[in-house]
This record gives sequence, C-alpha cells and structure tokens, in this order.
Amino acid sequence: MPGTVENICRLFGIAWVLARHDALFLLERLDIAPLIGMALKAVSKREAPGRPGQRLARALQEAGPSFIKLGQALSTRSDLLGDELAEDLSDLQDRIPPFDGNLAKRTIEAELGAPMDELFSKFDRNPVAAASIAQVHFATTVDGRDVAVKILRPDIESAFNADLDLFFWMAELIERTRPKLRRLKPVESIRALARTVAMEMDLRLEAAAAEELARNFEGDLDFRVPRVDWRLTSQRVMTSERVSGVPFDDREAVVALGLDPEETLAKAARSFFNQVFRDGFFHADMHPGNLFVAEDGALTAVDFGIMGRISKADRKYLAEMLMGFLNRDYKRVAEVHFEAGWVPDSQSVDAFAQAARSIAEPILDRPQNEISIGRLLGQLFQVTETFDMETQPQLLLLQKTMLVCEGTGRKLNPEANMWMLARPLIEDWARRNLGAEAKIRDAIGDAATVIARLPRVLDQIDRGSRMFENGEIKLHPDTIKAFRNGKGGGRASTFGFWHLFYGAVIAGLVSTLILLG
Repeated sequence: MPGTVENICRLFGIAWVLARHDALFLLERLDIAPLIGMALKAVSKREAPGRPGQRLARALQEAGPSFIKLGQALSTRSDLLGDELAEDLSDLQDRIPPFDGNLAKRTIEAELGAPMDELFSKFDRNPVAAASIAQVHFATTVDGRDVAVKILRPDIESAFNADLDLFFWMAELIERTRPKLRRLKPVESIRALARTVAMEMDLRLEAAAAEELARNFEGDLDFRVPRVDWRLTSQRVMTSERVSGVPFDDREAVVALGLDPEETLAKAARSFFNQVFRDGFFHADMHPGNLFVAEDGALTAVDFGIMGRISKADRKYLAEMLMGFLNRDYKRVAEVHFEAGWVPDSQSVDAFAQAARSIAEPILDRPQNEISIGRLLGQLFQVTETFDMETQPQLLLLQKTMLVCEGTGRKLNPEANMWMLARPLIEDWARRNLGAEAKIRDAIGDAATVIARLPRVLDQIDRGSRMFENGEIKLHPDTIKAFRNGKGGGRASTFGFWHLFYGAVIAGLVSTLILLG
C-alpha cells in the first residue's frame, strides 16, 4: 500500500487537474490538504466555463477511470455536495477512448482458451461502447447467433487498486480530522465503491446479476434481459444476446415505432417499481444508453455491472416514507426515520417533521410533471446533519437511480410523472405489506424461523451443559449465586426456566397452527 508521502504527491497531481478546471472547491469543501489548495489557487483556471459541478465533472473525466467512478459515486451524495453539484455529477459520462481491437481479441482467446475462429464467425474490431472498465464489441457466434461481447480493459485491476488506496487514505484523513463528517461514513462509502468496482471487474458476477434480474422478470412481456452465453463468458469476457431497439429517451423514435410514450413510460415505472419493492434488486445504472424500446414496445435493459439491493425492512420503510410524502403526512415521514433507526431517539420527531415539510411543500406544489421524488429525497438527505442522521448507502444509490430514471422519463414524455404512474402500485404494495395481515404473516414467518432453528439451539444447549458438567466451562461465583437466588432456588429455578421455555415453544406452535388454519 502506498505511503503517506506517495499519497500526498498523488493528491498534488489530482489537485493540479482540479485547478486547471477551476474545481479546487472539492478539496476545500472536504477540507482536504488546505495547503495544497492554497498553493494551487494562484494557477486555478478562473475562466473555465460551466457550473461548478460541470467543471468538476470535466476534471474527473480527465483524471481517469477511477475518478470517473468516484464522481459517479459522489453524484449520490447530495447530503455532502448539495443538490445542484450532485445533479451535475450524475451527468458524468463513463466514456473514454477504446483500446485496440487486437488486444480485445487476445484477451478473448486467453480467457476462453480457443482461437477466435472457433468462437466467432464474425467479430467487429470497432467497439460499440467504451467505458472506464470495459468495452463492448458486436460479434456472431460460429452457430450464427448475434451477440454482444464485453471485454475488460488490459491491466485495469492494478490501475483501480492504486487509486482506491488513495481514496481510502483521503477518507481516513477526513474521518480523523473532520469529526462532524464521520456520520457521512466516508471510509464505508469508499469501501462500498471498492466492492462495486471489484464486482464490475469480474464479468461472471455481472452475468450472474443479469441472470437474477431475468429470472425475476420471467414471463413479463414488458421488460426483458438479454440471455447470457455462459460458454463464452469468463472473468474478463462476457457474451450475451445482442438486443435491438431505440433509446428509451428518444421520443421521436418511440413515436415512429407507433408506440405511445406515456404507456412506454408506464412500463418503465412498473418495471422499476417491481425491481425495488417486489424484488429488492434493481438496476442502478439506468441511463438512456442502458435501456432500449423494442418494436413491440417491450423494454430491454443492458449493462448490469452496477446493481442495488434493498432489504425487505428498508423497502417497508421506504414505501411508508414515499406514501407519507405523497399524502403530505410529514409526521409519518418523521416517525418512519425514527422507527428505522436512521435518526437517533434523542432528536425531535416534530422538528424532523417540520424539516420534511419545508423540503416537500415547494416540490409537491409544482405541476405533476415537474415533481421529482428523487430530488425530494436528495434534499431530505441534505438536512440530516441537523438531526445526526447516519448515511444510508443503500438509499443513496436508490435516490441517484431515481433521479436518472426521472430525467430519462421526462425526455420521453415531458407531460407525465413516472412516480404518479407508479403510485397505485406503491399504495397496493403498502396495503399488502404494511397492514395487519402482513404483520400476522411476518409473525408466522418469524415463528417458523425460530422453530426451524430450535433443534440446533437445543443441541448447542445440550453440548454446553455437557461441557459444564465436565468442567470445560466454569461459572463466576456471582453467577452461581444469582442462579441460587432465583425463584425456587438452584434446580427449581432451572426447571422453571425450561418449563417456561418449552411452554413458549408449544404456545408458538399452537398459535401458528391456528393462524395457518
């Protein structure tokens, strides 16, 4: 791992790139290396065009692949950078010049263990897409199938690992020197970025994500996932079915296919709702280049390197929070944050409700087609410092994805709002998962889990008892005294405990049978 001196030198080089684009404010805002910032301010390019976020995006683009990924991660952090800056970074394009097609061929042959002519009858040397980690070529298999072949960039792992070391060093520096920013979990955020990048650098994992998403939508006529060819897939190569269609945000092309833009947007809203709430597994990079509309109106997603997961508990909290905002029940919005443990109990529910109202009212009072739930959540995360709310990475990724989907949806149909189209789905999901029946189902599920684990627990207790009898486990005298002072004393107390324990188990079994019957 690079030492402090090496990291400082690398940081100076990055600061130099930021200065050329008049984007040193990033280091100033994070209070990183103030002396370096002061030294370079004199040469900072003050006439650089664009808003701060646009200038920062250009600087990160120039800094290289790792910094593009960092910028995309920062685009989810409106709580850290502010709404406008985060929104500008969300437009950061992960596009860099392609590597040579001959290198791509050599990678394929090395990874798949066969010459190209035994794998593909045709291979287009010019990539159709080139990004920071991989590029995509069209090809035809020897049995005549049209496919898309994704290939990792040569030596991309070592380049990213070096930059990730720098990111960790900077995050640890922030946590040590800026105690107020610890609640934003900079080290944990970089760790999440490292996990994402590691998964993107093993294309077998991306293929597995595509398969999981495809299985979730099996039988769905409105949303498709390209089939993976596992025989032509390895760690550095992924081959999948080639898809056709027009970009989702190309309104004119969608209309030219004879399709209704509002119905197309409704399909996108339903598919995204199902990913988030039904499955808890969603495509987290849903920009227009990754979503296409086929001639029959079905949507097809590609590029599954960045996926998000959200637990059943968080889905319930999210649904209640969204419904609270849409119904302008800000007290409930606040209560959800406390129930989820996102805000400490020491804070005021009423004060949090007031903050939620101050954020939501200006947004919800706009015309329906201008309402942005993604922006609303982003602004909510910005005020969390007042309430000591810890960062929730899973919600930040979802919020960023919501913003991208909203922006793409407006290009397709400026008069509609995808969340209003999805509102009946959210309401129905909330009724089925948050009502009394849902609580009974959850209780039955919890009881079944406990019962399933009971033999193992009893076995562990039995083994512990034998170890105690053999002298392998010794109790502190105070513990023995506490047992003896229990009701009925020693053996009677132990008998009472087991009587209550088995009684509770039997009662749970009877209750479960009654509920199921």
